Order: sequence, then structure tokens, then C-alpha cells
Amino acid sequence: MPVFQWQGIDARGKDVKGVRDADNARNLRAALRRDGILATAIDEDTVARTKKAREIDFARYFQRVSQADVGLLTRQLATLLRSGVPLVEALSALIEQIDNPNLKGALTQTRDKVNEGTSLAEALRAHPKIFADLYVNMVSAGESSGTLDAVLLRLADHLDAAARLRGKVVSALAYPAFMVIFGIGVITLLMVVVVPKVTSIFEGFDATLPWYTRLLIFISNAIGGYWWLIVAVIGGAVYGFRRWRATPEGRAIWDARVLKFPIMGQLVLMVAIARFSRTLATLLASGVPVLSAMDITRNVLGNAKLMQVVEDARASVREGESLAAPLKRSGDFPPIVTHMIAIGERSGQLEEMLEHVAIAYEQQVDTRLSMMTSLLEPIMIVAMGLVAGSIALAILLPLMQINEFVQ
Repeated sequence: MPVFQWQGIDARGKDVKGVRDADNARNLRAALRRDGILATAIDEDTVARTKKAREIDFARYFQRVSQADVGLLTRQLATLLRSGVPLVEALSALIEQIDNPNLKGALTQTRDKVNEGTSLAEALRAHPKIFADLYVNMVSAGESSGTLDAVLLRLADHLDAAARLRGKVVSALAYPAFMVIFGIGVITLLMVVVVPKVTSIFEGFDATLPWYTRLLIFISNAIGGYWWLIVAVIGGAVYGFRRWRATPEGRAIWDARVLKFPIMGQLVLMVAIARFSRTLATLLASGVPVLSAMDITRNVLGNAKLMQVVEDARASVREGESLAAPLKRSGDFPPIVTHMIAIGERSGQLEEMLEHVAIAYEQQVDTRLSMMTSLLEPIMIVAMGLVAGSIALAILLPLMQINEFVQ
């Protein structure tokens, strides 16, 4: 978007000037007039435009819009609208307090389009990386029903719940990941630095070394002499796996196998069901049609196999079947989930039942994560102790044999 230097006179008759972006000089003049400023000179500032573009690109590279940022913005916008503040003024007030350049730029463009007569949902649709289909469709439903403030509050609650669930998963896996990286680093240091210095005393030892000591020396020499090859092989394997998983066939095979992993598979399924239930409940409660709601919900699952299950269920619902029946036939959704969905459909309280399912499974995820964390810590400590003990044993036993031979 072009950047302009402008000069003008404000409502008190004082000279004012500044730099501002706009689609063209005409739109800038109209925007200044709405702010109570009569523009007297407008010139496109090439230097400012180039500088600002670089700043924005740099900021966008390092500052991404988090779901928590969007949730806070949504809640504040709902509060302003519920207080009777017009939509354009509410957006302007939010723009002034936003620090994230990506979110600030997106909201500024949204405000300008709304001010020109575009609906809020259509204006938000131009920024899919920040405002997902779920967000846009709920806003559209709120605008159509005249309950935008209520829908935004419901949407903010949904985003907060999703952020909490993601935070629990990330925080629970952060410590084990750190322990694995730390353990690999310590063992590599031992094999590259410590073991060669200690095992060098075995060079003049005529007796045959135990097999585990010979294996330790071989591994140490391999890591020290061919570390670049090991890194290349591991990197190539990871790259190949990611390329294979990026294909539709690879993702379908991998995601189906993930659900069968012990412990981790159940956790992935619980997280997906919690997302499915809460998202679908939020969309339906906001007035989004069931077929559109299922199409949006399908994309938040994060597992190709479960996405296909929901897509098949959507096709069955379009043909007049209930939602619970195809989910039950798939065998991937637990019976308690399909049973509660069936009760909700029969009683006309599907949104409430889905909310209950989401709350129950979020609690199960929390419990399972706590259990996994408490179990992984001692297991990893014992594993690292066994590896370090094996290295020490492979070094000490030959030393003891040398001592006996000398005596």
C-alpha cells in the first residue's frame, strides 16, 4: 500500500502534518476528513514507503499473530460493541493499542474496508493466516442475525479454550523434549571427548578387550571421525520422512498409524475429539449451518484419518442421516461420544451435548498429560543412568583387568 506525506488543518485551525498509508490520495483525503482534518497537500513518500515496507516485512518475519492475540482482540471488540460503540470506532480504538505489526496492519485494512461498506466478515476473509474460516463464518453468522457482540464473545471463549488446550500439550511435552536433547548432548560429549582419552591407555594392553569395550571404542571412533556422515544421514532421513508425510498418501498412512500408538495414540484422539466437539458446538450455537460447520470443523482436527471420517459423516448428513450414525460406524469415535451426540440430536440440544463432550475430553487430556509427565521423568532419568553406567562399566572393567595383570 502506498505511503503519503500529508499536510492539513485540523478542526482548531492548526497546521498538522504526518505520514500515512492509503490506497490512493483520494482515499487518504477522505480518511483525513473523517478525522476532522482538511488536507492541503498530499505527496507520495517513496522513501517512507520503502522504509515502512522493510519494517513491516522484518516484523512479519519475526512476529507472528498468536491465537491468544486474536482471542484478546475478539473479546475487546465484543466488549466495545456491547457498550454501544460503532464498529468502525471500535476497530480504530483497538488499532491504537495493538503492538503486533501483522495484526495492526490486518485490522487497519479491515477497518478501511468496513468504512467503505464491506461487511466485517468479508473484510476479515482477506487475512486467512490470522482469521481462519471458523472465525470468518462465525462473524458472518453474527452479522446476519444481528448478534455480532454475542457471537464474538462466544468466539473469544472458544479461542481461549483452544489456546489453553494447546498450551497444556506443549508444556507437557517441553520437558521430555529438553531431557532428550540434553541427554543426547551429554552422551555425545562423553563419546567424543572423554571416552577416547580414557580408552587410549588400552592401546598397549595385549589381552583381548571385552566385546562391550570394543563396541564402545568403535562407536566413539565412528562419532568422532564420521560425525558429518551421521548428521547427513539423520538429516536426510528426517527430510525424506517429512517429504513423504507431506504427500496425501503418506499423511493418510502416518496419521492412521499415529492413532494406534500406545499411550500417544489415545492422547492424539482425545485432543482431536475435544477440538471437534468444541468447534462444532461453537459454530452451531452461532447460527452456522450444520454442513458448513462440519466442513470447517474437519480442518481443525489435524489428523487425516479423522478428517476423512468427518468428511464421510458430512456426506451422510447431507443425504438426511443423523450425525451420530456415521461417526459410530467409523469406529474411531468412542461410543460415549457418539451416544451423547445422538442424545443431543434427539433432544434438540446438540450444542450443549458437544460442549459437555469437549469439557470432558479436555479434562481427560489434562489428566493424561499429567500422568505421562510424571512417568516420563523417572523413565528418562533411569535410561540416561543406564547409558552412562554402561559407558562407565565398559571402561572400568578392562582397567580392573589391567590392574590384576600388573599385580
